[in-house]
Amino acid sequence: MVANLSTTVGAGSAASDLSSTDLFAILEQALIPIQRGHRVLAVIPDKTRDDNTDLLFPEAVRFLKKRGVARFDALVAQGTHPPMTAAQKEQKIGCVADSFGIVFDHDWDKPQELFLLGELDAREVNRLTNGLIKNAVPVTINKLLAPNVYDTILVFGATVPHEVAGFAGGAKYFFPGVAGPELTHTTHWLGALAGIEDIIGQVETPTRHLIEAGAELLTPEIISLNTVVSRQADGRLRTFALFAGDIRDAFRQAAEVSSQVHIRYTGRKYERVIALLDPHYDELWVGGKASYKLGAIIEDGGELIIYAPHLNKISETHGALIEKYGYAPLECVRDMLGVSEELRENLCIAAHLAHVAYAGRLDADGKVVPRYNITMATGIDEATCSRVRLGFLNHRSFDYKRFTGDPDTLIVKDAGRDLYKVSTKD
Repeated sequence: MVANLSTTVGAGSAASDLSSTDLFAILEQALIPIQRGHRVLAVIPDKTRDDNTDLLFPEAVRFLKKRGVARFDALVAQGTHPPMTAAQKEQKIGCVADSFGIVFDHDWDKPQELFLLGELDAREVNRLTNGLIKNAVPVTINKLLAPNVYDTILVFGATVPHEVAGFAGGAKYFFPGVAGPELTHTTHWLGALAGIEDIIGQVETPTRHLIEAGAELLTPEIISLNTVVSRQADGRLRTFALFAGDIRDAFRQAAEVSSQVHIRYTGRKYERVIALLDPHYDELWVGGKASYKLGAIIEDGGELIIYAPHLNKISETHGALIEKYGYAPLECVRDMLGVSEELRENLCIAAHLAHVAYAGRLDADGKVVPRYNITMATGIDEATCSRVRLGFLNHRSFDYKRFTGDPDTLIVKDAGRDLYKVSTKD
């Protein structure tokens, strides 16, 4: 499949295995609009994302140097995640920062580092979110994306199913990637309100529409690079597709391929799912993807066991608030919001509490409880698990292999990467 649109170039399908030569040809074609003397800012993923920025970025450096750009810097779309180390940054981009420019961190909660792009008015927000959010939303973003700082923004990123936006990629690298708190909180809570089962793995979601409306306020030219990749059994990162150009169209072409690559169908639900968590996720703030992406195939009253000895904290940034309130179904989190101004001011945390819990059900007494239980076999201690209302297993003594062959148990390697559904009708 090859894109023929004037604003988007690319190739790929669920059967493709693009070579570096294929990728470089697409990349260079996408970069042709960048002229001599232009100031270019790359927006790049952080270490929690598995992608091939380390392959594409050095080639972009080579091409743009030859092109004669005035400057080429990078900004990490880390959202609310803690910053990477210098070594992690160089590993992510595949080259030494000094060879091209500066790699900036994003400080989402420092007003002096943000710029007010404008506001999405209440009527527009109500329309875009199908009435789930009714208030106006200020749109703040990293000050490097303010008018007249850079001429072109080059967005690097992979496209996979995502619990808040439906799919990662495209405008999501701006919001919440390099955004201020207002739209970050709003989009996360919107994803929870819309229902994770109706959001994840869908392209046209209220969240997607809201973040794309925010991106329309940006004035620099934007070139969006959207890859579809998957880590193979031998550790090799296979690239199924790369679509580059228009931030809306290139994303949607990549999402079409991702929906065929990253969604697996089991044909049934399981009483127990054991998630061998992808090593990219070293805290539950991102490791919650094990629940997001496996919840649909767990029986009501069943159990998700997250096995991840390397995961040793809830969240470096948000851990205190998460431990204060604990994980709970959306209905319960709504009740928490009613009595907690602190939580109302941190809606992305409220959304995380509901997303990890995944969904609710009524027990025999008519009380809302999580649809399934989550048990942690990780580096997080038992007391912390108890505070956030999760079960605990000692990972040192837990032998997940004894469940191999159990018809009521599914063991999922590299959990958090792919989305699991029962059938195509889900």
